[in-house]
Amino acid sequence: MEGVDLSMVNWARYQFALTAMYHWLFVPITLGLSLLCAFFESIYVRTGNEEWKRITRFWMTLFGINFAIGVATGIIMEFEFGTNWSNYSWMVGDIFGAPLAIEGIVAFFLEATFFAVMFFGWDRVSKGFHLFSTWMVAIGSNLSALWILVANGWMQYPVGMAFNPDTVRFEMQNFWEVLFSPVAMAKFTHTTSTSFMVGSLFVIAVASWYLLRGRHEEMARKSIIVASAFGLLSTFYVAITGDESAYVNASKQPMKLAAYEGLYKGQIDAPMTVFGIVNGDKKPGDNQSPFLMDVKIPGVLGLLSTRSFGNFLPGIDDLVYGNKEQNIMSGAEKIRLGKEALRDLTAYKKAKKAGDAGAAETSLAAFKVNQQHLGYGFLQKPEDLVPPVGLSFYSFHLMVALFGFFGVVFLLFLLAARNGTLLARRGLLRIGVLSFALGMIGSQAGWIVAEVGRQPWAIQGMLPVSAATTNIGAGSVQATFFLFLAVFTLLLIAEIKIMAKQINIGPEGA
Repeated sequence: MEGVDLSMVNWARYQFALTAMYHWLFVPITLGLSLLCAFFESIYVRTGNEEWKRITRFWMTLFGINFAIGVATGIIMEFEFGTNWSNYSWMVGDIFGAPLAIEGIVAFFLEATFFAVMFFGWDRVSKGFHLFSTWMVAIGSNLSALWILVANGWMQYPVGMAFNPDTVRFEMQNFWEVLFSPVAMAKFTHTTSTSFMVGSLFVIAVASWYLLRGRHEEMARKSIIVASAFGLLSTFYVAITGDESAYVNASKQPMKLAAYEGLYKGQIDAPMTVFGIVNGDKKPGDNQSPFLMDVKIPGVLGLLSTRSFGNFLPGIDDLVYGNKEQNIMSGAEKIRLGKEALRDLTAYKKAKKAGDAGAAETSLAAFKVNQQHLGYGFLQKPEDLVPPVGLSFYSFHLMVALFGFFGVVFLLFLLAARNGTLLARRGLLRIGVLSFALGMIGSQAGWIVAEVGRQPWAIQGMLPVSAATTNIGAGSVQATFFLFLAVFTLLLIAEIKIMAKQINIGPEGA
């Protein structure tokens, strides 16, 4: 985009990515562990066994520590929309702000209301009401994720809105269309299901550490039984929601799908790349192979993406340069129409300011013809439409491989816990300790796919990242980037130290 300080844009992106990735270190544990605490307490209330109460209070303490740090990073991330992304906030605040406001007013309020009862009400309220409070915190945590992911889903597939040329803002027309967008629903179900797996891995990692050291063996074994069962069920849920996400990407964000599959040439019944080494020299439109080596399964990608055989799946080249046979418009044509829309919008604003009603009406009518391509007018060349293919491809395939591995881990732990052989399976326990770190890597990889894969867009097809930033100097953003890096790192170190201390103390100090 002409006249834009790309250095500032890049530093703003780095800062937001830094904040989001630090925040996402805490969120999956919160979502998964909140439900596990509810399961543990439900068993306690049902059985009356005090051991389950001790288990619940221990995991609840770890949940509380993680929850507090996660809230701090989340608040900072929301403030960044106003500091570094004011153009974005101005243009979409009417829509993007609504789900975030609901998250704060309803979901977060629900969590806060019952949070105190959950932690401090053990001897002050009845068992039933305390259990209800624990479930409300778990439900509130996941409802918070719903509204945040609805906002993110709208950015990736803007629906239920209209562009107001007088205010130059997108305005909400249909709240329910925004809420039940297929992209938003796919993101919510897939993100929460992977978080359930991460929460389960956290419990298994801590419990495995206890068993390796011969501590709290009964508590650890019972925790592993519940966590591995929940994790195994979540694995099947992840597979279903992941399949739905790919299907939605194929129809709503085909460039993202093509990027994380490394698909340059569109095909009928396209093959799925199970493993590949991306050719870093490959460019859209050239004749180089996308991979230095790869392993493919014929027809599978086309089937998963379209739910039937015989369908064409567009690749990067088709989406950049067009494909007349498949009625796919080229990126160059979209950019041309987008620039016409920008010129007509500017002409409309000038004519209206000058009081020329006839010219304003003519310009507005011309603008409405091409307004669906408005965002493309900020781009300079069709190749700008291609996200980083290598990063998208490796992140996606790493995520898939890891979460498939976790399914096997959950099954092995469940079988070993049920038949009483956990203590003898030292190798499995060591894998259990390491699996949580791998779970966090897999979860972060998923967010890289979601956010890097939709570049260059802040709002898919409507507003590129380069046009969404605040008009401030790159130095200011750079300074706050390193400030946030230091603060977030200190918060992470503090969380790890507090968690480690509490884990070392054990259930007795819960």
